[in-house]
Amino acid sequence: MPELPEVEALAAYLRERAVGHKIQRFEVSSFSALKTYDPPPSAVVGRPITDAGRHGKFLDIGIGDDLHLVVHLARAGWLHYRDAFKSPAPLKPGSGPIAIRVRLDDGEGFDLTEAGTQKSLAAYLVRDPAEVPGVSRLGPDALAVSRDEFAERIRGRNGQIKGVLTDQEVLAGIGNAYSDEILHVAKMSPFALTGKLTDEQITTLYEKMREVETDAVARSVGQKAAELKGEKRSGMQVHGRTGLPCPVCGDTVREVSFADKSLQYCPTCQTGGKPLADRRLSKLIR
Repeated sequence: MPELPEVEALAAYLRERAVGHKIQRFEVSSFSALKTYDPPPSAVVGRPITDAGRHGKFLDIGIGDDLHLVVHLARAGWLHYRDAFKSPAPLKPGSGPIAIRVRLDDGEGFDLTEAGTQKSLAAYLVRDPAEVPGVSRLGPDALAVSRDEFAERIRGRNGQIKGVLTDQEVLAGIGNAYSDEILHVAKMSPFALTGKLTDEQITTLYEKMREVETDAVARSVGQKAAELKGEKRSGMQVHGRTGLPCPVCGDTVREVSFADKSLQYCPTCQTGGKPLADRRLSKLIR
């Protein structure tokens, strides 16, 4: 799933390539992807793209003076920028992985795509990003929150730190991958309970969160959209590296599986050398 660094990089890429160009056509292939009907898609035709930014993991594309295309790419969604389109023909409904196509007046444009059968990509054409339910519920951005507010929000939600860090109502922008990386660098178990964290642990976690996310943004911004996924994978130390040696200590990276996702961690760096219990037991083997 694209997280804060990748969405920031996609926004930067759109600012470089698309801002200033008018939308020639806005084509919807997957009608379930577009969650709004007012204003209609036709309202953006002839209007320029004026800006691109993000709200947590939501991409926000400004159109004209008063419209926004807000996109959540979900687990398998992506933005593919096209230097040119192979065919001028409009998209047909259900055109494979393409959900929405935006053609610009210079012949370039981009596709919003989603792989797989579970279609969760969501696009909203709105006058105010706050109209998007997911945006209105977001907590402070992970790269904008102060240390004190971070501490207050982490301690204000009882639970295991992995789940609290990825709760978008607590902090916006951190997902499954980068939370694994943050906890690894902070030398903290993903099952550590927020209510038991010391002030020193909170400070370390805050500093490492900023370190990991800032470094990932620096590596991502400037990359072409097509290269971002590879850049993300290459920068991971534990996430997605089950069975491989930890680059810090050499121990084997372990995994805990859930119903629809998994987490990775290093026992030596994070749990005193002891493996984590099965998630269903909700406890750490001490």
